[in-house]
Amino acid sequence: MTATAPITQDVMTIPRKLPEGPVNLVGLTRDAMRAALIAHGTPEKQAKMRVGQIWQWIYQKGVRDFDQMTNLAKPYRQELAENFCIEVPEVVTRQLSEDGTRKYLVRIAGGHEVEVVYIPEEGRGTLCISSQVGCTLTCSFCHTGTQKLVRNLTAAEIIGQVMVARDDLGEWPAPGRNPKDETRLLSNIVLMGMGEPLYNFDNVRDAMKIAMDPEGISLSRRRITLSTSGVVPEIARTAQEIGCLLAVSFHATTDETRDKLVPINKRWNIAALLDALREYPKVSNSERITFEYVMLAGVNDTDEDARRLVKLIEGIPAKINLIPFNEWPGAPYKRSSNNRIHAFADIIYKAGYASPIRTPRGEDIMAACGQLKSATERARKTRAQIEAEAGLR
Repeated sequence: MTATAPITQDVMTIPRKLPEGPVNLVGLTRDAMRAALIAHGTPEKQAKMRVGQIWQWIYQKGVRDFDQMTNLAKPYRQELAENFCIEVPEVVTRQLSEDGTRKYLVRIAGGHEVEVVYIPEEGRGTLCISSQVGCTLTCSFCHTGTQKLVRNLTAAEIIGQVMVARDDLGEWPAPGRNPKDETRLLSNIVLMGMGEPLYNFDNVRDAMKIAMDPEGISLSRRRITLSTSGVVPEIARTAQEIGCLLAVSFHATTDETRDKLVPINKRWNIAALLDALREYPKVSNSERITFEYVMLAGVNDTDEDARRLVKLIEGIPAKINLIPFNEWPGAPYKRSSNNRIHAFADIIYKAGYASPIRTPRGEDIMAACGQLKSATERARKTRAQIEAEAGLR
């Protein structure tokens, strides 16, 4: 495989045999929506204007019923209803944490389920969305990694998570109100849920383009952060085709340790990953790259690790998010002590890098970083089974 070859997996995005019925307009790019409208009888000269009108109804106003699209003629609305639909994932369960975090279990085509987490903070609200059902990376500290990969999510299923959260938060603008006058409860998106976003690049890109479209949900690219475990050849594409902020699941300062924690390191090691990251801010005009570093007792949390981390990222505009390990049933690791985490952070801070320690959110509902897993896949494994799968035995 060459450096420019697309990264693919032997995994379906949608069932091979598509069900018959109306075409879902959610998740279509503007060009794809225009082509779909023309294919179902919209005159080509009118199609661009119709896309603009329908787009605003769906993504700016949150309308799901064609009859409510009052700037379209009634016969055209009927025609749309006969050929198209506006569908988002189904919310199966909604859990509310003591700290205000909300976790949604949503069902998508085929009966599969993924989890979505909304985290309210002072002056902002962050939605953590998923890009795959399960995950193929088997990172040994991550609960999601113990669930096998089932398939990629479609662009509709990805942006649909944002729409479902806005439904629950009640943040679609009231009739007659300018969307910019509304309080943004959902102000940020992080692609840090289930799956590796760069193994589902095209669908993630299309969904994020919809999220950023100024005539719809209208989130700035600086309000979107994509987290990757290190799919090196796709990092440059992310800069060019999405341009959002980038986070990398780093978690170790030697290849020996990272091979165990983040097995994709065996394919693209730390040196190759850092080379790609050094180019990212230049291409995407990104402010800085976030290095995510989960703190595991006795594994990656020594003073020597901290000093080595500072040396490795030298020359890269960066901040380091230190993440206290969020334990889950059967997890093969323990969280570093508070004293150890603060000592680690102090070394990084004195070297000139921001080193915030992430406050675990939603632990009581298993919504914290690394804890997401479909309810249907939650069959508990023994500690010995998980350690064996992680290569720790």
